[in-house]
Amino acid sequence: MSTYNNPRILLIDSYDSFSYNLAALCRKSIPNCTVHIIKNDQFAWNDLLPKLHYFSAVIVGPGPGSPLLERDIGSVRCMWHLEDSSLLPVFGVCLGLQSLAVEYGAILKRLHVVKHGQISRIQHEGAEIFKGLGEIDAVRYHSLHVELRPEGDVEALAWADDGDDENGRVVMGIKHKVKPFWAVQYHPESVMTGAGGTEVLSNFWRLAKNWLISHDRTSQDWDFHADKFFGLPWPRPRPSVVACPAPGRVHTATLWLPHATLPDICEMLGVQDERSPFVLLDSAAQPGRFSIIGCLHTSTPRITYFLGDTYVSVTQGKHTSRLELLGHDIWTWLASFMRERKAQGGRKELPFWGGLIGYLSYELGVDSLDVPLRDDREQARHPDANLVFVDRSVIVDSATGNMFVQSLLPEDYTWMTSTIRTLKGHRRDSANSSKPSQPLSAVEVTIPDRNLYTTRINQAKEYLRSGDSYELCLTAQTKVKVQTSQGSSSRGSSSWELYKSLRANNPAPYAAYLRLHPSTLVCSSPERFLSFSRPPRSVYQLRPIKGTLRKGPGITRAVAERALRGSTKEVAENLMIVDLIRHDLHGVVGDDVDVPQFCVVEEYETVWQLVSVIEGSSSNVELDEGELGWEALKRSMPPGSMTGAPKKRSVEILQSLEDNERSIYSGVCGYWCVSGAGDWSVVIRSCFKYDDSSDPSSTEEWTIGAGGAITDLSDPEGEWDEMVLKLQSTLGAFNIKTR
Repeated sequence: MSTYNNPRILLIDSYDSFSYNLAALCRKSIPNCTVHIIKNDQFAWNDLLPKLHYFSAVIVGPGPGSPLLERDIGSVRCMWHLEDSSLLPVFGVCLGLQSLAVEYGAILKRLHVVKHGQISRIQHEGAEIFKGLGEIDAVRYHSLHVELRPEGDVEALAWADDGDDENGRVVMGIKHKVKPFWAVQYHPESVMTGAGGTEVLSNFWRLAKNWLISHDRTSQDWDFHADKFFGLPWPRPRPSVVACPAPGRVHTATLWLPHATLPDICEMLGVQDERSPFVLLDSAAQPGRFSIIGCLHTSTPRITYFLGDTYVSVTQGKHTSRLELLGHDIWTWLASFMRERKAQGGRKELPFWGGLIGYLSYELGVDSLDVPLRDDREQARHPDANLVFVDRSVIVDSATGNMFVQSLLPEDYTWMTSTIRTLKGHRRDSANSSKPSQPLSAVEVTIPDRNLYTTRINQAKEYLRSGDSYELCLTAQTKVKVQTSQGSSSRGSSSWELYKSLRANNPAPYAAYLRLHPSTLVCSSPERFLSFSRPPRSVYQLRPIKGTLRKGPGITRAVAERALRGSTKEVAENLMIVDLIRHDLHGVVGDDVDVPQFCVVEEYETVWQLVSVIEGSSSNVELDEGELGWEALKRSMPPGSMTGAPKKRSVEILQSLEDNERSIYSGVCGYWCVSGAGDWSVVIRSCFKYDDSSDPSSTEEWTIGAGGAITDLSDPEGEWDEMVLKLQSTLGAFNIKTR
């Protein structure tokens, strides 16, 4: 009975970034099903074959590459040649369709015009998996397609008409003439695929069930051997809340200083002392509201970690301890660290009560994908995790002018009273002190080579056309050397002056000033990466930006709508990242993922942005939701908007196209609160420097990363201009013009 009423589905993942979306679609379309996911090369075929009897059907998912290459297709090609005794229904998607077709004589070809993240009308005759369906608009992610042979064992069920000036009529659905195999070329799991998703999977299961019944096939009962071989189904059960010490208390005092600017407040709290660490998460523009200032002291724990090390360094004052990871990764270690420091009793309207603030590098995300780091990787100068545990903080509410002085330390009234007195000492006529001084004077600027960058754009497009990626976010680094007479003296901070200049020129809702020696980050990011709300019933939200139009005379909302929402290229870029992020979030929270906002034009201080919103939640109230948010951060890095899709293959390709590690750029910065909430932004529109305490030179070198998403529709010269435009938003803080 379980074969038909509680079926088990095996989903074969070819290292795609949409596989969990497909698993969620299966659970929605096939009643009471259980889904197990394996990689296409996870098991040798001779080991996998006898285990297929545990399943009612197989889904062969999409993936990068070609069905003709063993490294891309793995064991999938064997699935299409099952003997009668092992035969069971199979449904293929994209690469799965191509594999089925070529195994039965079809010719694999390249499309003349690549279709990545584009929506097409699917023509069909209402038969088989398309029975009862009307018009279908479906999302396509492919540069390869198949041409069926009339004498072959596979026949077409659906097509897309791309027109004679593009690809002509392209096969979109097929079936084997005898065996229970069906497949579609488009992506039924995409958020913008309508009836061609749920209804087609439901039809597949109807056909599969009829075939199983007519052939008297039942699946083998799940037992210890299957459990050991395949592991847990998706979504995997999560451990219950781990016992931890009684939570601490948050102590809060409120004052109202409507005339004090945020730079004023930071300067009153000591930001100009370059020798001391300082952290600021700054809502410098709408839609931001709250800004967070960490009030660090000699006992504040500083946590640094370099990839490859077996230990974490924790510094308090002048003392540094090396704490062994003991076989755990840095993510697990930090989760344990925060588990011991939970707190309650803070103001509910405040996003942050205390906790970790800092940055996590791009390479930390690369490592989480099990992608080897660059072969020429030098000893990293910037830590891959650089965080402080903030137990004293000041929160500024830009909407009301209220400030909140907070402490996690017991009986910390002396510090709170002293801080309030300092803040109340602000004089209205001191506001001019917060204005940026003369911009730093550049002595040398090295921007990317234009010809090399455009050459690599063309190389990236070749990878897109060969099917290895749908979108590649190509970046390059600019180096700026500046002269500073202040250096690291206590009289002033060159990096703070730079931040004030950047803040004035390019205000952003997710700005940050992080001075965590040896690294200093100056950031004016417009893009929130991941936020997770305070438990219980946490909501996990990601807000990818793909599509930017700078404001200017005549650039009204209507103009921005036409330029962004009306652009096939911009919408396709955004859609690809939305589907990728849905996959990342599904992998953590399970089924409950939604897209409440798709490609909406939002107004920011200096630009119009095309923004989507992806949200997820977990219905399991026994979970530690704060740690689930932390896992969502781990599983979602590096940010998909900075890699492309499929993520793993795209990251591998980018490492061959870029000359340097990205380091802090393209990573994330933000906080994880002791309440269980968190908020992390993408490190873009930023620059960072390395502080060498042994070098007394008054010259600083800053690194700026910039780039853009490359699709097959990209014009190399246009992409160069876009990269320079993004670069200029940061170079302007140095008073540098690129043209």
